[in-house]
This record gives sequence, structure tokens and C-alpha cells, in this order.
Amino acid sequence: MADHSLQRRLAAIVVADVVGYSRLMEADEAATLANLRELRSGVIEPAVMRHHGRIFKVMGDGFLIEFGSAVEAVAAALEMQRAATAVEASGDRRLLLRVGVNLGDVIDDGSDVLGDDVNVAARLQTQAAPGGICISANVHGEIDGKISDRFFDAGERYLKNLTRPVHVWHWPDALQSILPLPECPSIAVLPFTNMSGDEADAPFVDGLTEDLITDLSRTAGLFVIARNSVYVYKGKPVDVRLVAQELGVRYVLEGSARRAMGRVRINAQLVDTLAGQHLWADRFDRTVEDVFELQDEVNAKIVEALVGRLTIPTPRNRPKNFEAYDLCVRARLLTEESPQTEREAYMLLQRAVELEPSYAEALGLLAYNRWLAWTHFGEPEDPNRRMAATFAQKAVDLDPNDAGCRYVLGTILAYERRWEESEAAFAKALELDPNHADTWAAMSDMSVLDGRVADGLAQIEKALRLNPYPACWYLCHLGQAQYAARDYEAAAATLRRKDTYRTNSRKFLAATLAQLGHREEARRESELFLIAHPHFTIGHWLSSQPLRDASVRDHFVDGFRKAGLPEM
Repeated sequence: MADHSLQRRLAAIVVADVVGYSRLMEADEAATLANLRELRSGVIEPAVMRHHGRIFKVMGDGFLIEFGSAVEAVAAALEMQRAATAVEASGDRRLLLRVGVNLGDVIDDGSDVLGDDVNVAARLQTQAAPGGICISANVHGEIDGKISDRFFDAGERYLKNLTRPVHVWHWPDALQSILPLPECPSIAVLPFTNMSGDEADAPFVDGLTEDLITDLSRTAGLFVIARNSVYVYKGKPVDVRLVAQELGVRYVLEGSARRAMGRVRINAQLVDTLAGQHLWADRFDRTVEDVFELQDEVNAKIVEALVGRLTIPTPRNRPKNFEAYDLCVRARLLTEESPQTEREAYMLLQRAVELEPSYAEALGLLAYNRWLAWTHFGEPEDPNRRMAATFAQKAVDLDPNDAGCRYVLGTILAYERRWEESEAAFAKALELDPNHADTWAAMSDMSVLDGRVADGLAQIEKALRLNPYPACWYLCHLGQAQYAARDYEAAAATLRRKDTYRTNSRKFLAATLAQLGHREEARRESELFLIAHPHFTIGHWLSSQPLRDASVRDHFVDGFRKAGLPEM
């Protein structure tokens, strides 16, 4: 018979837990208990009452709270976190909360609220950063457009003791804890707004932004966020303080550019988001022919404002043909997308090199394009492999000071099994540009395949700190490193993220699922992967990859075979 004393209902559950409570109690039990009482009476209970909730369980330093509305639950969680972080206390004694919020069907037995959805809220709490909030997709769907605070999409996660992944979202203020400020001055350059009114000028304006990022990145003593991560804000109204929190930087440069009548006009302003003030704002006006001098001038002013006068790195090779420059800028945006965009980029870069044969960046991108063609997109190994190596070396010879060209050469040399030369190229790339996130990510790939899995994980974490919203291949390398470390649940969560899912990384997801014992799902992923990569075989992967460690090689092959990927 059904137990009629049990009542089911839809509820939003908030689980809040004090960070490091055991450590705090061990250090000073009396003070910690007093602070906890103050936190409950002065922060948590008022927020719960204002948003029509009820605390149904207290477990030492943890609070389980029920609300009738997801919007009220999240509003209360935000209020609690803001109030808690504002409480005056020494850094060692301050009580910070982690908060998880879930929406679902719960059971009320009269004295307690139970059910799987309560358990999910508790697991979400463990995913939140200190001072942050982690919510489920169900909650995000309810609050979208009703809560002004922005949450960021962290994709699907396998949570402890749950068999299915949960799609999670984080409150941006949590990122301030996840991404602590570097010790050196840190900056993000937002995409410049195209003020010309002509969409055809958009690639040129994007190129200005990208080149500023590249040149700032080469300056020792600065921490500079990579291009991919700032372009998530393109065309959107932004709060620079929120951008700084999300990217883990103190300074933000924003501006606009207009190209008209043979001239380029730039307005730029540098904001100190912690102090809440502008460090400087300026207007620049040059002829198109002087655009690179303009970039150098803006770069010098930023560096001087942040760290005083420094030795500016030796300039990179600058193109003289502006049509070639435009073609190269357009090709940058097409790299790694698909076999179709790879071929489009190839045509653009070929034309750029025809117009200016000494254009090092274009040659470096052309080398990378040909490397992708034979390693990832099923085009013939001959002559693409030979072309990639030739173009990469020529690019470095033309411009020894371009870290991007060095990184491309390092990648291609590894695939040529010229290990020492590859490592030297990567080292030189980081000497030229310590912020070169692509180099850190590529080195992770090589380290994992060399059996140095811990090094590979550290390198991809460094890359992701410089590029928090990365190109999909970063996450592919992260998932690959997690697989190699046999952390299959973490690998599956990474490889399911929408940023990388349905890309070349799907073969690693199939192998991961197979190792987790999800054989049917693994075979489905293999079939979907082969639709986009019909030429893939385990044999070709083995012959093409820069594998140096037998145990790592065998581990990947085992996963591919279990997932049903073809041998030859």
C-alpha cells in the first residue's frame, strides 16, 4: 500500500556549506562557532525569509533550504553569497559558502525533505567555488531572463554517486575564486567595435584586436588573456567588472575602430576594474599604411600604464601588402573548424602568400593548415606532410621573433619525430611569448603521448588559465590527458562539453565511455565520429601521432578497440 503520509511536490532546493569548516574549527573552535551563528542569524535566515523559503535541515556547517520557486531560490542564494563575502573578518577566519541549487520532485515525510533531487543539489554544492553558486540546467531554464546576474555554462559533469551527467552552470563571481588574479598585471583586450558601418571592415577591426593581444602577450611582466576567450564578448553589451571576474584579470581594454577614406581611427580606454577607474583613454588617427605603427603606439601606452617603461620586444615581421593582411586575418577565424573551413582557409592563405611571399604569419598558418589536412581531415599525407614542414620552417626563417610560427614548427616537428628540435621550438616560443596559450596546450598533447601525463595536465591547465574560453582542441587535449590519467569520469565530462562535443575529440569520448563500461553508448559515439571522419583508423592514428610511450599508446588503443573504432 502507498504511504499517504508522504507528499510529493516540485521544489527548488538550496544546499549551502561552509568552506574549510573542519580546518577552521581545529584552528579556533570558539571563534568559528561564533562566526557560524552570526552567519546563520545575520545572513542565511534573513535571505531565506525574504524569499519565502524554509530551512528544513541543519547539519553542523551545512544548511538545506526549500523554496517554492527557482527564481526565489537563486535570488536568495545570491543574496547570501554577497552578504557572506561582505562580512568583515580576517582572511583565515572568514566563513565562505559553497551553494548548490536544484529544481525537481521531492518527498516530504513531515519532518524532512528527501529524494534524488535533494541529493543532486548537495552534489552541485561540491562543484561550486568558495563564494560561488552552482545550479542545474533545470534551474537555469527557470531563471533565464528573470535574474540579472549572469551564470556561465560549464557543460555536463559526472557527480559523485550519480550515474548520469548533470548539466551545470556557475555564478560568475565564483570564477573570481576559480581564477585568482596573477601576481603580475593582468589584462584582457575586448574585441574592438567596428564603427565604419560596413560589415566588410569587420575582419580588419578584428585583426587590430588580435594583433594588439599578440603584441601585449609578448611583453614580459604581463599576463594577457588569449584571443579566443575575449571573442565570446564580441557584439555584446558588457560590464567590464564582470568580464574581469570571468577571465580572472584586473585590467580591461575596450575600444572602437573605424576604417574610412584611407584612414584608421581608434578610440581606446584602459579600465582598472578593482579600483573602478579609467587609467587612460585616448584617440588615434593614422593612414591605413601606418596601421602597424598605430598598433605599436597603443601597445606601448598600455604597457607604460600597467608596469611603467619596459623593454619592448623586437617587432614581429609586418606585412606590406594590406590585401594579404586582410586575407590572413580572415583565415585566422577559419582554423580548425571543419574540413570545409580548412579548405577555405587554405585558399585565402595561398593568395596571401602569393601577394607577399615573405609574410611569415601567413606561411605559418599555411603550414598549420596543411598539418591539419593530413592529420585530422583525411587529406593525403603526401604532399601535405612535406608542405607543412617546409612552410613552417620557412615562416620561422623569415621571422624568428614570431612565437606563433615557432609553436607551429614545434607541433609539426613532433609529428616528424624530431623530438629535440620540437622541444627547442616550443621553448623558444615561450621565451618570445610566455602568454602563448596555444604553445602550452600543444605541449600538453606532446607530454601525454610521451608518458608524462602529470606534466601534460599541468600544461593544459596553464593554457586554460590563459584562455578560459578556449578553442575546442584545448578541451580535446584536456580530455585526452584525463583519459591517460585514467580519470574517466572527468574525461567524459570534459569531452561532453558543448565546446568540444561533435568534433575530432569524439573518438576520445568513445574510448572513455568504453572504459567506463558504457559499451553501447561508446559504439554510438564511434559511429557518429566516423560520419565526420570516415578515413579514421586505429592504424593511421598510431602511425601519425607522436607517440613515445608504449603504455600510453596501448591504453588509447584499448579504448578505441572497445569502442568499436576500425583497425585499418
